[in-house]
Amino acid sequence: QVQLVESGGGLVQAGGSLRLSCAASGRTFSGYAMGWFRQAPGEEREFVATISWTGIKYYADSVQGRFTISRDNAKNTVYLQMNSLKPEDTAAYYCAARRGAGKQYENEYDYWGQGTQVTVSS
Repeated sequence: QVQLVESGGGLVQAGGSLRLSCAASGRTFSGYAMGWFRQAPGEEREFVATISWTGIKYYADSVQGRFTISRDNAKNTVYLQMNSLKPEDTAAYYCAARRGAGKQYENEYDYWGQGTQVTVSS
């Protein structure tokens, strides 16, 4: 079992930055890919970014060039640096874990955090 706890959300003005963290515990982090997803009110949850155990990264087109996913395997933590934030980035952000390669589809992830809210004001 893997437990995931997100932090770092908050209220920020458009153009600003936030860094989200996701701390994993419960079993070894080794071999797990991590993903970030988000869900805006009234919308389906959507893929944001993923990083494999070895550091291979993929991003949604909507965040490419603005967001950066990274991980510190020694700390069992994955990060999402979000720059140039837009009001349309407002959502609850969730981290997720799966063994193997990073994937873009939420049904391929086995473990989920509770989410952290990001609100971007215009």
